[in-house]
Amino acid sequence: MSLTKDRKSELIGEFKRADADTGSAEVQIALLSDRITQLTQHFKKHAKDHASRRGLLMMVSRRRRLLDYLKRVAPNRYLDVIQRLNIRK
Repeated sequence: MSLTKDRKSELIGEFKRADADTGSAEVQIALLSDRITQLTQHFKKHAKDHASRRGLLMMVSRRRRLLDYLKRVAPNRYLDVIQRLNIRK
C-alpha cells in the first residue's frame, strides 16, 4: 500500500516550512515515517515478504540520515520533528 495523494498532501501541509515547500528534511522525514508505519503493518500479515523488508530497511536508513542531518544543521527543528512524529531518540 502506498501513500494516497490526499494523505501525502496532508503530511506536506503539516510539516512544510514555507508555502511552496515540498522537499525539506522535515517533509521527507514525515513521508518516510508514514510509509514505514504502513510497511510495518504489512509485515504483521506477511512475515515472509523479504523483498519488501529490504525496502523497509532502506527507508529506515534514509530517514536516519535525514534526522542526523537535521540534528547537525538545526537542532531545534530536529527536536520538533521527532516529538511530532513520536520517534524514539
